[in-house]
Amino acid sequence: MKEIQYVIKDSAGIHARPAGLLVKKAAEFSSKITLKKDGKSADARRLFSIMGLAAKQGDTLTLEIDGADEAAAAEAFQAFLEANL
Repeated sequence: MKEIQYVIKDSAGIHARPAGLLVKKAAEFSSKITLKKDGKSADARRLFSIMGLAAKQGDTLTLEIDGADEAAAAEAFQAFLEANL
């Protein structure tokens, strides 16, 4: 299992556009990808689950990636987070 910690820099936090892009990115991999914030967790393949985290600027997200392509997924998500959040 790979784990990524990321502090949200976007002033809008996770809103509909980046959440939708995140769902599309997660669909590219077979690994299970879970986002966690303040004791809540969300499946990266479910838009409303991600939106339910209510992640704002300055919040720390933890991504847990587990599966056959976890190394590639972790690398792709690190780049995705830096580019979109």
